[in-house]
Amino acid sequence: MVQLQNVNKSHCPTNDKLYLKGLFHRLRALIALNCSLIFVTDGAIPAIKLSTYRRRLNVGNEAIQDAGNPRNVSVKRNKGSEFSCMIKEAKFLGVALGVPCLDGIEEAEAQCALLNSESLCDGCFTSDSDAFLFGARTVYRDICLGEGGYVVCYEMDDIERQLGFGRNSLITLAILLGSDYTQGIRGFGPESACQIVKSIGESAVLQRFASEGLSIAKKQKSSKKKGQMYKDKKNNADSERDFNGIECDLAVDNKFLQVINAYLMPKCHSADSDAVHRVLALYPFNHSQLHQICAQFFDWPPEKTDEYILPKIAERNLRRFANLRSTSSELGLHLPINEIPVKCPISSIIKQRKFQGRDYFEVSWEDMDGLKASAVPADLVESACPEKILEFHERKAEKQKAARRSRPKQSNKRAAEMKEIEDKLHKLLLDIEQESSTTSNAVSLGALLPQKIPTNAHVDLDEGRLHLNAKSVRISRKDNGSSNVGSSGSGYYSTASASLETEIIDLVSPPPRVHSHEVLKCQEVRNIDVIELSDTDDASPEHARKARELRLFMASVRDENL
Repeated sequence: MVQLQNVNKSHCPTNDKLYLKGLFHRLRALIALNCSLIFVTDGAIPAIKLSTYRRRLNVGNEAIQDAGNPRNVSVKRNKGSEFSCMIKEAKFLGVALGVPCLDGIEEAEAQCALLNSESLCDGCFTSDSDAFLFGARTVYRDICLGEGGYVVCYEMDDIERQLGFGRNSLITLAILLGSDYTQGIRGFGPESACQIVKSIGESAVLQRFASEGLSIAKKQKSSKKKGQMYKDKKNNADSERDFNGIECDLAVDNKFLQVINAYLMPKCHSADSDAVHRVLALYPFNHSQLHQICAQFFDWPPEKTDEYILPKIAERNLRRFANLRSTSSELGLHLPINEIPVKCPISSIIKQRKFQGRDYFEVSWEDMDGLKASAVPADLVESACPEKILEFHERKAEKQKAARRSRPKQSNKRAAEMKEIEDKLHKLLLDIEQESSTTSNAVSLGALLPQKIPTNAHVDLDEGRLHLNAKSVRISRKDNGSSNVGSSGSGYYSTASASLETEIIDLVSPPPRVHSHEVLKCQEVRNIDVIELSDTDDASPEHARKARELRLFMASVRDENL
């Protein structure tokens, strides 16, 4: 929260709640990784830390401030300060996400270190290095979450093995070099302090400092640089003055005991206290309360809040299910997925996806209100429910097989097309023969025409029909009463009574059996006589030629198929 507060001050006003948004996104990323989180807040300010606390706040003279606290007791924090209000908002957000909060008695780092040393938690997230001095074994810091994210982890085992410093040695270094509880001893730098601590040893260093005070430091340093003055004060932290002239901020040796006791016996809740037992329980996230908090602090609608948090909650449930199956396998219990007491969170796998070169599965979820599907890492699905992956591949193979079956073969398709063409041609021949027989009964002009007028016809192979282009007959009458009859096609030829105007008569429709009466624009009535086109019953040569060509075409198509 201190880091987020500094970012908030440097980029935007506090009203934008940037620190709270940053905390929300960190929490949801950790929730997706199935991290069980506990908030631990600072309690009262330890009396030994008052001078440091006031110096950081730039509040007056330290000696005067310390004089106002003669009993040397801890001081309660200002609950109305800006930072205290930020902590209160963070606690509200944590409760909505199912993260409990433990209010420390004094130092929050001391309470976290106790939980870690008692194996009640796996590590401490803090930026304060004195967590190791309180007894922490694992400390996380510099967290970067998301794709390509990382976290810096420090292990006390590595410090002991690689540097040779245990908890007692680190407390001694804090006394010599300075910490929240002391300003250190002038004349000591990192190199000389480490040499003194290593020369005494981890097991005896605190005991000797507590009993001998500064004399032990004088002996160790005087044995190496007896009576020697340091020459370069700027380049060497150890070269401030001769150790015999050292000035110590701890006026009496019992100051060492106060610092040692503050680190070894901090005031915090014991591991078997009710407060600790209460926060170690699992708490579900409060959906409706989270909607209210995000709407109040971030102006987010419920849909946006669900979009951020529900996929992470679902991924956490899947990781818990994977851990359950892994633990069961280690115990030699291999149960099918449908016989596990806890229901698998995944309903089915929808499809495969890839994000930034990493394989994912888009899955549908069981019993997740407001969330139908989301993408999760493929390796997580593989460890949690490999049966679902097998079902997905089987369904995919069945779909591909059905698609191949529904696709007709090329040979069958061509045979069907040729059969369809043959049927059309056969129907076309029947239409031609029927048309030929109909032509013998058609009317002709007889005496008016010296010869037959051929019928223009064409065959549409796509439609399988014969089209007769029967055109119109123009009948005109001259002033002397004679009529001129002309035609551009064959069919039925009609004559009409005398008329002063030229008229176009449609020959496509069947001729009337009786005299037709037509009312012209001039309200004159005409009598139209039907004249027979031909006296013979035989089919026209044109029809015979077309039929012969079609038979030859059908024979050639049949030969190609064979």
